[in-house]
Amino acid sequence: MTLGFSAFASSSSGNCYYIKSETTHLLVDVGISASRIVSALETLGEKPSKISAVFLTHEHVDHVKSVSAFHKKAPEAWFIASEGTAAGLEPKAADAIAEKLVTISPENCDLMVGDILVHSFPLSHDAAQPTAYTFEKDGKKIAIVTDTGCVTEEVYDAMKDADLLVLEANHEENILLYGRYPYPVKRRILSDVGHLSNETAGRCLVQLLREPDRCKVPRVFLAHLSRENNTPQQAFLTVRNVLEEADYYIGKDLYMDVLGPEQTPILTEV
Repeated sequence: MTLGFSAFASSSSGNCYYIKSETTHLLVDVGISASRIVSALETLGEKPSKISAVFLTHEHVDHVKSVSAFHKKAPEAWFIASEGTAAGLEPKAADAIAEKLVTISPENCDLMVGDILVHSFPLSHDAAQPTAYTFEKDGKKIAIVTDTGCVTEEVYDAMKDADLLVLEANHEENILLYGRYPYPVKRRILSDVGHLSNETAGRCLVQLLREPDRCKVPRVFLAHLSRENNTPQQAFLTVRNVLEEADYYIGKDLYMDVLGPEQTPILTEV
């Protein structure tokens, strides 16, 4: 195994992902309780003391809920975040991790953590310096792209050659438009600093599969689904339809699954 990936939770109510090599163990976001994170690690046969670093994408609560609590479980782990994200943490959380907090630029920062190369790049979201990450080792690459209202050229370039891609499919546009959310909230979600829709995720995947030098069959996880404006079945169906309209097929051109808020921890090897 070069890299391993597991989703502990993925939704608009909480997010946490685990990435490992043979010697390095990382988390991306801690938006669920520390006890759930510890339980998920134990399910995979791991301990929180093995976590070398926690990478934070932005300061919204569904991504940083247990910063303080998880720090107590893994006091040696570093917390990596953009300056904007660090400044946006609640004072209690910021104080708790002050000695273990490293701030980076979201603009193309490369950082070696153990034997994994981590690359940061900026997202388009209504947060202070939201940041996404890719993780590489021995020619294998994992990219996590959620909480962005659009796929910029920089985002696309970072994820286009990933072996495993976690891609936001937050909402079905018609469900959102005719749902109960107030109009300003709908407008925010649909904006360029909101969230990717199912259809936008599908179009993004079509673009990736059309890359002229593509030689990989990527594994894609649709992520960060809204509980109010989406379902796993709807996300899968809409994305599949967009793919098939472009003559791309799940199981042939890519492998695709949908992540949810109550994930059973399963390690996917890359």
